[in-house]
Amino acid sequence: MQAPSFRLPDQTGRMRSLSDYKGKWVVLYFYPKDNTPGCTKEACSFRDSSADFKNLGVIILGVSKDAIASHKKFADKYRLNFPILSDESKKTIQAYHAWGMKKFMGREFEGVKRTTTIIGPDGTIKKIYENVNPLIHAGQILADIKTLS
Repeated sequence: MQAPSFRLPDQTGRMRSLSDYKGKWVVLYFYPKDNTPGCTKEACSFRDSSADFKNLGVIILGVSKDAIASHKKFADKYRLNFPILSDESKKTIQAYHAWGMKKFMGREFEGVKRTTTIIGPDGTIKKIYENVNPLIHAGQILADIKTLS
């Protein structure tokens, strides 16, 4: 299946499109909110594994509905070394089925679901991860990309 195209600003305001990464593996991960415990662990895990991803020619892109200013603070605070994209309209989040009902402390609400999509160099979706464990996720993806490529 072809990955939905997108054009979103990163934490510096620079516009990023899926087409910018044609011919490369892309890890597009969706997370609920900047500066929350699980999202911070996940982002830092990708940051700490970035050399391994780079060696495999893989681009990491984070996406949430937070504003550019929030992303900038988050990226600066944790020295994130990859783009995090702002999707305040939720169009890309919805296109990748990363928006829906969630449960927290017995309460149900709509929000960004922690999901990741691996997009191959040909622009097709190779794998989707739902209900991600932020502590081990980067390692899972590295192993799977080695198998997929």
